[in-house]
Amino acid sequence: MMIQELHVLRWLHIIAMVYWLGGEWGVFQTSFNVINRKLSLEERRRHMETAYRIDILARTGIILLLPLGLHMGYLWGVQPWGGAALVAVWILTVAWLILCWSAFVYRDTDKGLRLTKIDEAIRFVVIPVLFISALASLLGNGPFAAEPGQKWFSAKVLAYSLTLVIGLKLRFIMREWTEMFRLLAVGPDAAVESRLERSIRFGRGIAILYWILIGTTAFFGATKPF
Repeated sequence: MMIQELHVLRWLHIIAMVYWLGGEWGVFQTSFNVINRKLSLEERRRHMETAYRIDILARTGIILLLPLGLHMGYLWGVQPWGGAALVAVWILTVAWLILCWSAFVYRDTDKGLRLTKIDEAIRFVVIPVLFISALASLLGNGPFAAEPGQKWFSAKVLAYSLTLVIGLKLRFIMREWTEMFRLLAVGPDAAVESRLERSIRFGRGIAILYWILIGTTAFFGATKPF
C-alpha cells in the first residue's frame, strides 16, 4: 500500500496534537515551582526557563494544527480552500512559526516581549475568522461543507478556535512571568509575588477547560460524529 498525502498529513497532525497537549501539561506542572517562594529566585528562574522550553513545542503544535487541518479538510472535501489559497496558508504559517520561535529566542529581552505581542496580535485575527467561519458553516451559511456527515469539520474548527482563546490568555500569563521576574530581580517585592501567584493560579484553573476543549477537538476529528 502506497503512502498517500493524507496519511502523512494525519501523522503530522497527531504529532502536533501530542506536543500541544503534552507541552501544556509540562508547563502546568512546572508553574508550581515558578511561584514557590521557598526556592531561590535563581532556582525559580531555571524552572521558568524549563517551562518556556517545553511551551515552545506546544506553541509550535498549536500553530501547525491550523494548516494541517485545513489541508486535510480540503482533501476530504469539507473545506473549499485549496490550490493557491492553501499554499498561502502554509506560507503564512511558516512566517508565523518564525515569529513565534524568534520571540522564544529573545524571550528575556525587550525585543522578545515585542515579538510576543505581535504573535498575540495575530491570534486576535485568526480566532474570530475561524470562529465565525465555523459557526456560520454549522448554521448552513459558511464556507465549510454542512451536509450530513460533514459538519464535524466545522465543529472541530469551532472547538479549535475556542482553545486558541484560552491559549491566548495563557500566553498573557507567561509573558507576565518574564515581566514580573524582572521586577523581582531588583529585590524582594511581596506585591509582585502576590500578582505572580494570582496570575498562575488563574492559569491553572482555565487549563482544565483548555484540556477539555483540546480533547473535544481531537474527538471531532477522530470520530467525525455528524
